[in-house]
Amino acid sequence: MQRSIYLRPVGFVANQQNGEEDEVWGGIPLAGGPFAFTALEITERQGAGVQRRVCTLGEFFERDWGRRTLAASDLFEALRQPRGRIAGLSMDRPRIMGIVNVTPDSFSDGGSFDGVQAAVDHALRLEEAGAEILDIGGESTRPGSDTVPLAEELRRVLPVLEALRSKTDARLSVDTRKGRVMRAAAAAGADILNDVSALTYDPEALQIAAETGLPVMLMHAQGDPKTMNDEPQYGDVVLDVFDFLERRVHACEAAGMPREKVIVDPGIGFGKHLHHNVAVLSAMSLFHTLGVPVLLGASRKKLIGQLCDVNDPTARVPGSIAAALSAVAQGVQIVRVHDVAATKQALSVWMAVQLGDERGAAGPASTRSGLC
Repeated sequence: MQRSIYLRPVGFVANQQNGEEDEVWGGIPLAGGPFAFTALEITERQGAGVQRRVCTLGEFFERDWGRRTLAASDLFEALRQPRGRIAGLSMDRPRIMGIVNVTPDSFSDGGSFDGVQAAVDHALRLEEAGAEILDIGGESTRPGSDTVPLAEELRRVLPVLEALRSKTDARLSVDTRKGRVMRAAAAAGADILNDVSALTYDPEALQIAAETGLPVMLMHAQGDPKTMNDEPQYGDVVLDVFDFLERRVHACEAAGMPREKVIVDPGIGFGKHLHHNVAVLSAMSLFHTLGVPVLLGASRKKLIGQLCDVNDPTARVPGSIAAALSAVAQGVQIVRVHDVAATKQALSVWMAVQLGDERGAAGPASTRSGLC
């Protein structure tokens, strides 16, 4: 399926509205979050032809959309609707997901935490630093990586998940492409499933994920990790990624999974060259029209090294924070990061300034003076 019209909210301001009478004048609240949008980038696509233009909200409402009236209305309504809770976490402010790689070969920290105790200790440190979701992965899907056998992935992931379940209040996510790992993880107490193939790698994964009843993160990737960055091809990378994710959301619904259980991730670095990644990062707010929470995972990735001429992934923390803040500035609800403490500190200060509220990203319900 390829759409002919897309809406991307732009012109963000703090959402300080108290009633619907303030809408349009003060912007439209985005997805129940801390920001409102004051304009829209409208993209019209006919075959290979793509036209983009920015219009005010007034212009959008006044335009005669003809045969596309329903499509435009549905997209706009998806922007306005507050997002439901994910594993009990409200999506009304940004959430930090900490990365727990139980692998010997991940691109940034492979081998650092591939023992059970090392992984558990690392996860607990991430929680203490501010991670509200811990993402446990037993198979590296970095560019050029090989598939890990099912038994080995289970051996890596399950003991860590089981040990953490009794030690942490953080939500536990399992990063896997395999349906049988999903089923075992759900039985062991996982709260969220995270699949970099958007439930396409394993033919059983979609139905198994639906049967668990857990929220699922669907990520875009073009091709297999082994070869995905060799020659990725797109007509328009932002729109092609959107179309893929929309198809996968519909597939989840058809399998019996409510849309409220779905999160989307445009997949920075997965089957994308530098110019593709930059284009997607600059248009993150487009994905809100899918009507689900949006996640960004750009932490320490190659594009940051390319933009900043930094080869060592562990030295890419400032660039990773910049990517996270650029996404949050577009209303992204979850950022997946290695460096939780640094991200939390930057996000706290940035949110306080943006919202004019010293509570920053802690939100109105927090009793703390801040997140730091």
